[in-house]
Amino acid sequence: MTLEGRVALVTGGGRGIGKAIALGLAADGADVAINYRRDSDAARETVAEIEGLGRKAAAYQASIDDIDQDQAMVDAALETFGHVDILVNNAGIASRGGTVAKTDPAELTRVIGTHAIGAHHLCRMLIPQMRAQERGDVVMISSVATRAMAGGGAPYNMAKAALEALALTLANEEKTKGIRVNIVAPGLVDTEMGRRLVKGAMGVEDIRTLDKGMPFGRVCAPEDVADVVRFLVSDAGAFVTGQRIYLDGGAGY
Repeated sequence: MTLEGRVALVTGGGRGIGKAIALGLAADGADVAINYRRDSDAARETVAEIEGLGRKAAAYQASIDDIDQDQAMVDAALETFGHVDILVNNAGIASRGGTVAKTDPAELTRVIGTHAIGAHHLCRMLIPQMRAQERGDVVMISSVATRAMAGGGAPYNMAKAALEALALTLANEEKTKGIRVNIVAPGLVDTEMGRRLVKGAMGVEDIRTLDKGMPFGRVCAPEDVADVVRFLVSDAGAFVTGQRIYLDGGAGY
């Protein structure tokens, strides 16, 4: 599963799922550009860990819903690395859990902008140069939320549904140009966002107390998500495009 000579851009790559993906791709031989929004310390730490694996890395601050910041990040990454042939659209934010009738319009705009519109900007900016590479891969990190469409989460549900629509459309557009586009849709993951979610929605202080109720005896780890991404962008995943992989351990939520 060597990725020697390949370059990845991972949005939201400084922490949580994004960090696990960045480190996994680096372990397989890729150089990695890390995007972060606010936590520069975490991004620098991730860069240092990637460099410790013997790979080239750099961190770029950009709020993904800001088209100008996206363009500046892409320009800087291409100048530093020469090309990007793996794009992982992972950056995301949670919605506040209100009903449609009580949703702040600004929240709707912010959540959809971060998950879906920002991903569209990055695909538009990077796909042309990706076509010139031997192979290209785009992976969208979605959620099992698109299967349940539970009440109280319209901004997030809509954002992830739009992200998946982008992925499937792009897969059809680019399949003759050497670019694979796939979706990884995890359930509850042991990250800072996941811990906030279970505390706010369920009153659970320690996410690990949910392990015993999970099909395989534990909550999904960021590395579980990263391993699926690593497969999809590897030679083993060369014949896979336009697919959605749910990663919930069989919980079915």
